[in-house]
Formats: sequence, C-alpha cells, structure tokens
Amino acid sequence: MSELTTALRGQLPDDAVLTDPDILGTYAHDMASFCPAGTPAAVVLPRTVEEVQHTLRTADELRVPVVPQGARTGLSGAANATDGCVLLSLVRMNRILEINPVDRIAVVEPGVVNATLSRAVNEHGLFYPPDPSSWEECTIGGNIGTASGGLCCVKYGVTAEYVLGLDVVLADGRLLSTGRRTAKGVAGYDLTRLIVGSEGSLGVVVRATLALKAEPPRQLALAAEFPSADAACDAVCRIMAAGHTPSLLELMDSTTLRAVNEMTRMGLPETTEALLLAAFDTPDPAPRLRAVGELCEAAGASAVVPAEDFAESELLLQARRAALTALDRVKGASMIDDVCVPRSRLADMLDGVARIAAEHSLTIGVCVHAGDGNTHPTVCFDAADEEEAHRARVSFDEIMALGLSLGGTITGEHGVGVLKRRRLAEELGPVGLELQRGIKSVFDPHGILNPGKVL
Repeated sequence: MSELTTALRGQLPDDAVLTDPDILGTYAHDMASFCPAGTPAAVVLPRTVEEVQHTLRTADELRVPVVPQGARTGLSGAANATDGCVLLSLVRMNRILEINPVDRIAVVEPGVVNATLSRAVNEHGLFYPPDPSSWEECTIGGNIGTASGGLCCVKYGVTAEYVLGLDVVLADGRLLSTGRRTAKGVAGYDLTRLIVGSEGSLGVVVRATLALKAEPPRQLALAAEFPSADAACDAVCRIMAAGHTPSLLELMDSTTLRAVNEMTRMGLPETTEALLLAAFDTPDPAPRLRAVGELCEAAGASAVVPAEDFAESELLLQARRAALTALDRVKGASMIDDVCVPRSRLADMLDGVARIAAEHSLTIGVCVHAGDGNTHPTVCFDAADEEEAHRARVSFDEIMALGLSLGGTITGEHGVGVLKRRRLAEELGPVGLELQRGIKSVFDPHGILNPGKVL
C-alpha cells in the first residue's frame, strides 16, 4: 500500500492522510450491529474539494475502494471499512458557506453538523426541518447519503425534499454539479434525487444547496396514554383521517418507556402500554391539541395530558430522542430496525413485532414516527451470548419480512448499507435491481465507491 499512500500524500497535507493502525481502527465502522468491517489502508481527511478530487483520482487509477464517511452515526454499516480501502472522512469540510433569507437556501459543506446548521439558520428567522435523533452529532453529508428523516417528517418531510442541488466528486475525480438554487426547476433527469440516499455509492457530496422554510412558532405537545399498542395506532389513524397535520406524532411502547425512565429518570408513565406524543407548531396550537386529545380518548386513551408550556413540550421531545440510546443500554447491545409501513398497517406491524419478540424470547422495544408509519423496532441482546445474538439477528430479519408483507419498505431513513443488502433485492424486484446496478456502473465503472454496500 506504499504506492497508495505516497500518491495520496503527493497533493495532500501531512495531517490529511492517516495510516497508524490504532487510529484506522477507530474509523472502521459506524454504529450498526452485525455489520462486518474490514481493515482500511488509510483515512483521508480533506478540507477542500480539490483534495477530495485528488483522493478519488488516485484511488480510481489504483483501483482502490473508497468509503465516504461523515460522523459515523449511521445504523446500517454503510460507512464501514472494506479491506484495503481509503476511508474518506468529510468531517473537516464543515463550513456553512451561505445563508440566504431571500432565496431561503443554505449552501453547506458535507461535514456541517445538523444541529449547527439548524441553529445558524434560526438566527435568520429560518428553519431547516430534517432532524434525525442524532442531530447533535450527525452531519449533513451523512443525512444526504442515507436520505435521513427525523421527528418532524409527518409535517415537513425528509432530507430529500430539502436538497435543491449538489456538488459531487465522481469516482474518477470529475466534479458534477446537479440541481439548482431556484424554487422551481425540472431541467433534465433529477440527478440530485438520485444521489440523495445513494450512501456514497455514486459519488462523494462536497457541497449542498438546501431549501429552508420560515421558522414556525414553538411547538406545544400533549401525551396520551393507551392500554394497548392497537389503541394507540387506532388514534394515529383517527388523527390523520381527520385531516390534522401535527408537527410531531410519535409513539413509544412500554418497553421503550421503561428504558427511557431507567436512563433519564424523567418519570414517564410505565403503567401504560403505549404513549403517543402529538405536537403542533401553529400560531394557536391549543384548539388542535384539544381536538387530537378528543380523538385519542375516542380511541381508548386512559389519559390525555397536554404540556403546560413549551419547556414541558421540549422535555417530552427529549424523552423521545433518548429512546434508542436507552434501549441500547437494556442488554448492552441492540439492533435498530427502521421498517416503514402504511399508517393503516401500524397496528399489524406492532402486533407482529410483539409476536416475534415472544417467539424468540427477546426484548424488543418499539418507538415509531407514527405520523409517517416509520417504525423502529429495537432488538436488545447480550452480544457476549452467541445464542441470544443469533436469535436477535433472526428476529431482525423476520421484522423486515413482516414490514414487506404489510406493503412497507425495509428502510424509511437509515439506509441499506450492509445490514439490509440481502433484503433489498426482494423489495426492488429483478428489473429494478438490474436498472439500479446499471446506474451504478455509469457513475462508478470500476466499482470503487463503497463496494459491498446497498446493491
């Protein structure tokens, strides 16, 4: 690998190329369980577009795999190293280049942290809606790579709906610009949407033009307790059928509530089987919250508790954001699924997950972006117990199969990566898979970009 490192260092700063084995190991994987990670040859930490181009030209000439990375908060193994690869970490490309209140856009580098951008645009009275639970750590580049979502998707949509244009370095080092800065634009095929969610397999995003919205009023929330998950899902269906558009509609089952309480000591109700959180960010949210509360009661809610103020609403959101971390602590390891189903099939999905948990004698907590049907069944297991770890892996696969059988998708926002690659062919079908592999070959003819991921 000396030829590779010599070539890389020819046009990169000394501190931009890391080869120490101990350091390489710390970059080798993201946060996914059961996803193998190889041994990289080098980590490259560019600060400029030109440095990214040099890295890819070098790798393409030498036929060395390149794995793009952000903050590595992903949950599918998409950022995991392959043997002998270059790990191309974009975290040093972290500048907000422009915030334009008139055009309502921001232009950013891929290493900008989601929360940093959100707070920066708030200072201009603007709002960047996508808010993954890891928003304090995850980067915009990673959000684009996995087409991530968040808690407010029910009203505002996912990352793909806010990416107007991209600068992308292709496998051979050429720079491609896609999309636009304008509010409208339909010229040519939509390469921007194609790259969003491609997990670094088509090119490396080095700049993004993002759409912004006017900052809404602070949201006010309520919590509704239910005697069963079925009743909570019924409430979700009633809320959406009545035409409400909450800024947040989240569900946590009793396993998740207990885990969050254990970690945070927030005092959430553990006697309930499901807790539904609803919020509105309209100028006068109280009437809408009352209407939603009545729908929850009609669906069988045992208690409906409106937040007294914005601070209490924020505490409820913090509890939901803590769910995945809390479940990870239950047995020391977890596998987090993100199967998305039609809202009308949510009850079937949660009932099926409960059945799978019982059949495999496992603890599986479920938190749900209920407003858009995106479920997060989280399998808790002891990684040191090989037999339990095997049951966890089998149950994870059965949950994906369940989601597909209900007309859903294997991933709503976490991506395919390594973890769900086998199931992707089942969802796409043979024609879809053939076309997607053809697209991959056009962008990356030598197959160096994130090989072994997605397709």
